[in-house]
Amino acid sequence: MEPITTTDGLAEACRVFAKAPFVTVDTEFIRETTFWPELCLIQMASDDLAVIVDPLAPGIDLAPFFALMADENVIKVFHAARQDLEIVYKLGGMLPAPMFDTQIAAMVCGFGESIAYDQLVAKTTEGRIDKTSRFTDWRRRPLSEQQLVYALADVTFLRDVYKVLKARIAAEGRDDWLDDEMAVLANPETYDVHPDDVWKRLKLRVRKPIELAILKEVAAWREREARTRDQPRGRIMKDDTIYEIAQQQPRDEQTLSRLRTIPKGFERSHNGKEILAAIERAMAIPKSELPALPKLPNLPEGTAAAVEFLKVLLKIVVDEEGVAGKMIASGDDLEQLAAFGANAEIPAMSGWRRQIFGDRALELLEGKAALCFRDRKVAVVELG
Repeated sequence: MEPITTTDGLAEACRVFAKAPFVTVDTEFIRETTFWPELCLIQMASDDLAVIVDPLAPGIDLAPFFALMADENVIKVFHAARQDLEIVYKLGGMLPAPMFDTQIAAMVCGFGESIAYDQLVAKTTEGRIDKTSRFTDWRRRPLSEQQLVYALADVTFLRDVYKVLKARIAAEGRDDWLDDEMAVLANPETYDVHPDDVWKRLKLRVRKPIELAILKEVAAWREREARTRDQPRGRIMKDDTIYEIAQQQPRDEQTLSRLRTIPKGFERSHNGKEILAAIERAMAIPKSELPALPKLPNLPEGTAAAVEFLKVLLKIVVDEEGVAGKMIASGDDLEQLAAFGANAEIPAMSGWRRQIFGDRALELLEGKAALCFRDRKVAVVELG
């Protein structure tokens, strides 16, 4: 098995794929020591062709691959696509369209939440993925035959998985359910978070507006440094260090050096000076303009008990409909629903989620339905 190592070879393969109704796609990459994932292999398959592309080959141009990803006549099929799409977006400046993610489709079809690929293959095709090459350093060349066979199996099995799931979704009339979830993957903002907004991904272990202002400044500095140096965020600065800086608010090198999470000598480095400058920027913000701390909702009495009822109802709906619970409502969603009823601004109160769960939840909360235990299981009964 020989990987494609030339632009002409890639272009020819993509011409064949462009005639197919769908192409399955997977990538192998390394990102343990970098901020951006380093693309090491591309695997693609249709019913008539299966190839491996070596993006590290000298002189190869991936333009034909990106053109195929943009071809609206060919469905691009991935499993757990987010990291693959991040690579395509970073290198090609675009997102594949149209797309089909078999992990999301599996949740729609009742295979549980975030099912692993090898398990999905086994349940839909009775095939077996050999995982012995799973932790390969994909940057090394040459790759062994066993490694290449493992890599290609990811997309050859995916052909049958896709066909099974696509047929089940169509038979059950759930195409719209899948489209709702795919919209997140198709949004460029999913992969292009501005450094000034990355603080939102941190746990807010702060209690004062000034602490939040410092946290935002330092988190943005770390993000820019990580991207510029192409290093993981944690290698630039740990999350715990950001929290401690926000809480202790050091204004000089000596105070910075006393922080428990600061490495010895950091305060005298260029990075130390950058951190102190970030703190000063936050401290200079007028009090009236400091960011407001997110307010915890003032939940009505009885909310916690109502949430427990909704959890039971959600489990009933999951069993009846054969769809993963987290696609319908999260724990936070249930809390909002228990507290605010029909006024809750959550996905479960619109579209297909409302049809199968939201309306039934409102009936339960309004005393128009009840839970009972009969025939060795919990059931929902209408109250007259």
